[in-house]
Amino acid sequence: MTHKRTLVISAMFVTILAALSVAARSLDNSVAQSGGTVQAPRFEVDPFWPKPMPNNWLLGSAIGVSVDSRDHVWIIHRGAATLNARTEMGAATNPKTADECCVPAPPVLEFDPAGNLVGHWGGPAEGYVWPNSNHGITVDHKNNVWIGSNGRGDDPKGYADTHILKFTAAGKFLMQIGRPGASTGSNDNESFKGPAKIFVDPKANEVYVADGYGNKRVAVIDADTGKFKRFWGAYGNKPDDTNLGPYDPKAPPAQQFRSPVHCAELSHDGLLYVCDRPNDRIQVFKPDGTFVKEVFIAKNTLGDGSVWDIAFSKDPAQRFMYLADGKNEKVYIIQRDTMEILTSFGGGGRQPGQFFAVHSIATDSKGNIYTTETYEGKRLQKFVFKGIGAVPRNQGPGWPGR
Repeated sequence: MTHKRTLVISAMFVTILAALSVAARSLDNSVAQSGGTVQAPRFEVDPFWPKPMPNNWLLGSAIGVSVDSRDHVWIIHRGAATLNARTEMGAATNPKTADECCVPAPPVLEFDPAGNLVGHWGGPAEGYVWPNSNHGITVDHKNNVWIGSNGRGDDPKGYADTHILKFTAAGKFLMQIGRPGASTGSNDNESFKGPAKIFVDPKANEVYVADGYGNKRVAVIDADTGKFKRFWGAYGNKPDDTNLGPYDPKAPPAQQFRSPVHCAELSHDGLLYVCDRPNDRIQVFKPDGTFVKEVFIAKNTLGDGSVWDIAFSKDPAQRFMYLADGKNEKVYIIQRDTMEILTSFGGGGRQPGQFFAVHSIATDSKGNIYTTETYEGKRLQKFVFKGIGAVPRNQGPGWPGR
């Protein structure tokens, strides 16, 4: 009797285990279908970074961010040109009103790791042409500051900003490459045309320019002389300025870049990642322009496109790539070797950790991420690296304690 009861209990136990196993598999499948979790970098927004600026200063559209060797964070923004004179910068109107707020901050701003504003400069001065519309900022290994430009001229089809500028960290002018308003197109060896962003390779002493808003190419110049060395278009082709018309996600991949070519970032292992923003793709090249591969991101995105800017994780192998998507308002975390999207964070909105046109992205030595937002976003945010762990496919805004 006792033996029979033991057999019955054993059978019931096995049945329960089988049922639990089925339930567990069902739960696993449910989680997988809803996104599941992956092992990836985790980030948490710091809602108190940076600290308030002095003098009632206010940011305009913020279109560049870079981190220097001291982990100082540099941004560039467009100030008065993107602020409402009546509602956003009443204190700067002429004649001055009794308004206390606000005044456009200088174009170039430097923050220390704690978020204190420790440097500011920029704007028109004798000896160089300040861009009609500045675009992108890069601090190189010598702490020189490079600035791009994408302002149009009087001709609706032309660009007055066909040059880049180089300064010391203190704002002393060093060099202007390109003659304003003088570009002849994507095969010009002397000027750019709406150069969006700059990367400086310390090993080869070369500057990669995502050129950009008027042209459809990557250009490489000498970092000391500014002399043009080489350039190429999509797939390593000779650049062609033919108007390709609107992007169609159902059409075969375009054999040329669309404007703007928005970034060109070189990894430690010598691969150049190029943001072909309106074509929703990243193209990868060797430094000589040899095409390696491409990947599409949110391929059905129209209008502004999905591929805005790229930064790499700070481990020696740069295992992860971070991609800012200002149209879909998120940052993708991508496994760099496979180019697989692991997860994303952000989302549209104005609360900390959300985005409105996230435009530029950079990382510091600790792996923290910094982003700037253009259009009506007009801000700088910090996302603190919290290590690698299990995260959902979409992390949301990354609020503390979630």
